[in-house]
Parts: sequence; C-alpha cells; structure tokens
Amino acid sequence: MEKKQKTLLIQLGLFLATVIVTTFAGMEWVTGKSVLNEGLNWMYLRKGFVGYALPFLGFLTVHEFGHYFMAKKKKVDVTLPYYIPFWFAIIGSFGTMGAFIRIKDQIKNRVNYFDIGIAGPLAGFVIALAALIYGYSTMPGTDFVFDIHPEYEQYGADYGKYVYDELDEGLALRVGDSFLSGFIRDYFGDASLLPHPNELPHYPFILAGFLGLFFTALNLMPIGQLDGGHILFSLIGEKRFNQVSPVLFTGFVFFSGLGFFTVDELQQKTFDEGFSGLFNFLLYIYFIYLCFSRISRNRKTNWVVALAVVFAQLLVSKFFPNAVGFSGFLAFSFLLGRVLGVYHPPVEDKEPLSTGRIILGWLSLLIFVLCFSPYPFY
Repeated sequence: MEKKQKTLLIQLGLFLATVIVTTFAGMEWVTGKSVLNEGLNWMYLRKGFVGYALPFLGFLTVHEFGHYFMAKKKKVDVTLPYYIPFWFAIIGSFGTMGAFIRIKDQIKNRVNYFDIGIAGPLAGFVIALAALIYGYSTMPGTDFVFDIHPEYEQYGADYGKYVYDELDEGLALRVGDSFLSGFIRDYFGDASLLPHPNELPHYPFILAGFLGLFFTALNLMPIGQLDGGHILFSLIGEKRFNQVSPVLFTGFVFFSGLGFFTVDELQQKTFDEGFSGLFNFLLYIYFIYLCFSRISRNRKTNWVVALAVVFAQLLVSKFFPNAVGFSGFLAFSFLLGRVLGVYHPPVEDKEPLSTGRIILGWLSLLIFVLCFSPYPFY
C-alpha cells in the first residue's frame, strides 16, 4: 500500500473514531449517565449524534476545511484534517481534542498567511453561532430536565435552590458565558425555559455551539502561530508582532495561574505539609518556566520572566485574595509557550494587506473578544 493511501486510511479512521466517541460524549451529556454504566440506547445515541456530534464536528470540519480549501486556492500544499478522538468513557469528556491540518510548504507572504489563517475560524464561527442560536431558540420545557433527573421534580421549577446543596456536584459542568453567548442566551432564549446553569450541558446544541465559540476564541488568540497570530502578524508586520505577542502571552500565563498558589495558602501548606507543600510549589515554578522557555534564547532571561510572573501572581493574591484566573488555561499556555512558540516565522514577501483584508482582520480580532470567556468552565 502506498504512503498516500496509508495516510488517507489513518485520516479516515481517526475521523470515524471521532464521530463515534463524540456521539457517545453527546449521549452522556444529554442523559447525564455514562455509556459504560447504562449501555447503548438508540434514541439517546441519535440525540447524541444529531444534537451534539453533528454540530460540534460540523464546526471543526468547516473550520479545518476553511483552511484547507484556502490553502489549495493559494497553491499551498496541505494535508486533509487529522481528527483527534478523545473520550474518557465517563461523563465530562467532549469526545475530541479538535483537528489539525499539516502545511507542507513554506508560506512566503503575509497575504497568504492572512487568507489561510482567517478562513478557518470565520467559517467555523458561522456554524458555532448557528448551533447556539438554534439551541436557545428550540429549548424544551422543564420536563426535559426532570426526565434526566426525576429526583428534581419534587421541587418543581425552583429545583435549583435545593438540589445542588443536597446532591453530589462532582460531575456537574457549568459553562461561563462570553459576551456573545450571553447575548444569544438573553436574546434568543425563553427566560421561562432556561434551566439552572448546571443543566445546560444536557442541551447538546447549546453545548456544541458554546464549545464552537470557545475554540474559535482560542484559535483567534493573537499569539504565536495560532490563527489569530497569523492574522495579527499580517496586520502589523513581523517586528511589531514579535514585540506584542510575548507581552500578550505573558498576560495570558499570569491570568491562567492567578490564584493557583496564594501567599496565605503557601504558608499554610508549607506549615502543614512540610517538604511536599514546598515541592509542589517548586514544581509549579518549573512548569511556568517551561511555558517561557522559548520566550528568548537566553535561559536566564526566561527564568527571570517566569519568576516575575509567579511573584506577581503571589503579590496580587496577597492584596486581592479573591482574585483568581482559570487554571484550565495553563495546559494551553504550555502548548503555546513550549510547543508552538509565541513568535511568528518571517516571510520573504512583505506585501501589505488590502484595505478589505485589514478591515476583515480587525473584525476577526473583535470576534475573538466577543467569543472569549475568561472562565469557560467551572
């Protein structure tokens, strides 16, 4: 079998696996029950596929093929998408870690970077927006929640005031609205039908649309070689971008780890746990260093930046003990800083963008602001 055919089989296999496990994940979010514990139910499988896997994978597919077709139009050699199936086999998994395409050619000018970079997130954004609007516009009545949680029915429409104090919230997931998702909820949702925030993940179109906006925001973050990085690089040029990007990245890491360790907690842990408490803190410092290990070519500089960020986090925690970031972003910080890098490769042709592209570029960064949620899950 030729290498090209093997690659196609791998891509097809990954796609089919992602469809299957994303359907399982959707079924679990709809029912609130693990597939392993409850077995397969065709009605819920259909809901998991149509209500969750289809819009969510539709978003991912449109996003990746937006890049793919634009690259082909620009005669840049790229692969078909590689999907990443990811399922915990317990409630709480989204079924996938996304998808990516490999660019085989060197992109030689800003215009191509811009066009290829912006095509994916804008195309996917439309699908995510449509899924979220549809989800809020077609919400079922409160009986939908009672079908999933019969034990709530005794409390009626006010179940939210009682059940979360009495029942285990270990598997509960609440989503934190961005500007855009909050507007869509308020404008398209019927206030009398809106469930308690803990129950929103049982509404698969809403969850799929929210995740679509969330991943759109992550991709449009104007750092490094993310789609937003390509866009901002094309807008302001190499020199200014490579000055702005590390500053934005530093702020992102600072927010991500804010409150992860506080001065008071650190003192208490050191007193109660001794060496183990101190060791955990040192591990955290080293992790932050790894995030900044490519910020410059000088290791000492990287250590200084990392230590300054940790010190600033502790300082803020001392004077504002309730100030916390979202630690879930720390893994993404590591991916950006250690793997992808926060700088952008140079281009040979520095042809400026047209006025239309400039407007579209800043509009896409506005979409990033509207879609970004500082606390997406809690």
